[in-house]
Amino acid sequence: MNAPQRRIAHLDMDAFYASVELLRYPELCGLPVVIGGRDEHQPVMRADGSKHFFRLRDYAGRGVITTATYEARAMGVHSAMGVMKAAQLAPDAILLPVDFAIYRHYSCLFKAAVAGIAPQIEDSGIDEIYIDLSDLPDDTLALARRIKQSVKESTGLSCSIGITPNKLLSKICSDLEKPDGLTILGISDIPDRIWPLPVSKINGIGPKAAKKLASLGITTIAELAQVELSFLRIYFGRSYSIWLYEASHGIDQRPVITDAEPKSISRETTFERDLHPRQDRHDLSEAFTALCTQVADDLKHKGYAGRTISIKLRFEDFHTLTRDCSLTVRTADPVLIRRTAGECLRRIPLKKKIRLLGIKVSTLSPVESKQGVEVLRQRELPLEF
Repeated sequence: MNAPQRRIAHLDMDAFYASVELLRYPELCGLPVVIGGRDEHQPVMRADGSKHFFRLRDYAGRGVITTATYEARAMGVHSAMGVMKAAQLAPDAILLPVDFAIYRHYSCLFKAAVAGIAPQIEDSGIDEIYIDLSDLPDDTLALARRIKQSVKESTGLSCSIGITPNKLLSKICSDLEKPDGLTILGISDIPDRIWPLPVSKINGIGPKAAKKLASLGITTIAELAQVELSFLRIYFGRSYSIWLYEASHGIDQRPVITDAEPKSISRETTFERDLHPRQDRHDLSEAFTALCTQVADDLKHKGYAGRTISIKLRFEDFHTLTRDCSLTVRTADPVLIRRTAGECLRRIPLKKKIRLLGIKVSTLSPVESKQGVEVLRQRELPLEF
């Protein structure tokens, strides 16, 4: 177990991109809104001063959802979903284009607000951070409320915070009371608050692993914690089984890293079911494109470009393969990332069903170094696996 005196917070902005857009268009509050359109889907000002908003049904072409409001999520729309598929679920949902410049602006605002109170911050993404509160003298609850209020005052946005002795538990807790949540737990609270949760609440247990655990009669974190490590090793291999065992007991020794430059930026997804390379080609292609788009977005908001593109495949038998390709220029362009990742993919024989797909960009440099950097205007990505 981690030392009791550690106080690690995970702060997650609530529906971040969508919430930023609602600040600009407050008339859309309470409506299903989807972020993922192109430039031509900018709202149009009418002669009478009102705005015309495009709907999902107006979209034609290939593309993926970046995020959606909670009202749209209730209709089945979620990030990384194809826009055309989302249009079938919620044709009347409002469609807005992605505006990373304003999202980065609000990201900087909320992180600066937090740093003014608790400077030990690990940047975990455009809309989430870990904060080490261990050395601050303030009461935990009062400190959390100050942070939430400061974020609200500086951005107009709400956030959810989980505070526990480690990063793993805090990540779980920040999601328990969304939106605008605040959850504070100690190690002694694990049996009552963490163990009753489904295993999928642990960041790192994807749908496939959760399904496999369920087939073994393990659906809650409590049931996972009661299983012997030797039993897990039979089904999940040595390293993953050790991680499962420790995670179920709330064990996580990772520090909050405040000053490290990223060596790589990656995204991966574990599928609900194993996908066949030919029969499920469309679903694989959609996921492949979404991951490339997300990695490109992550690069842009972190201010980096990379030269080495890698893919990761985990097959139905849990065998994992990686391939990479180095470019002559650094890039944060989703089209170039997608094309290069496709070249890597062609070097892997696709004879088994696929359970996990990942994209990584490494050999990073800050984009302030403009020389030799290919960062193009985002275009529609080809949908071919």
